[in-house]
Amino acid sequence: MTMERYNGPAARSGQKIGLLGGSFDPAHDGHVAITRAALTRFGLDRVWWLVSPGNPLKKHGPAPMPDRLATARAVMTHPRVEVTDIETRLGTRFTAQTIVALQMKYPGVRFVWLMGADNLAQFHRWQDWQTIMSRVPVGVLARPGDRISARMSKAARVFRGDRLTGRQSALLASAHAPAWSFINLPMTQSSSTAIRNAGNWGAGAVVDPQLAR
Repeated sequence: MTMERYNGPAARSGQKIGLLGGSFDPAHDGHVAITRAALTRFGLDRVWWLVSPGNPLKKHGPAPMPDRLATARAVMTHPRVEVTDIETRLGTRFTAQTIVALQMKYPGVRFVWLMGADNLAQFHRWQDWQTIMSRVPVGVLARPGDRISARMSKAARVFRGDRLTGRQSALLASAHAPAWSFINLPMTQSSSTAIRNAGNWGAGAVVDPQLAR
């Protein structure tokens, strides 16, 4: 049976859905690249982008939600990827809260939290980060320059016994949490901050249109 709640995306019990959260301020080809890689490497049926109201770890607020959603949808045009404002609709502020709410609203769906290696390096600063690890598998995709700090991070050390190797990454979505996998990929160096500073936000911030197809 297809389930749809709070005017959110539809999902079926048993589906494997990756969750990529962030301010997407703005979305860029780096987000597209890790999303496409996650679909393949982690054996996911779909990926949902969770465009957040704001990042509690950032001092300054992001651009307006409608602008960020519009740009994200222009950049990420893949039939198995959906750009959403789930956290705004749910009223959640932290990732752990969002995951709990989604698991309640979509029973039977196997969610996987996705992040870049830069986020793993400071994952221990997230609200209830160990709760996140205990509730869903986590897929980490390495970008250039982030690999060493991520592998030496507190989260990597605490959960070192729960790591799946790169060769086992396709099993991640079926694994019982805590479980995580770290894969190295040749990534774009694009940065949301650099795009904003270059004044490309109003132009749509599509760094490489080929990656958006």
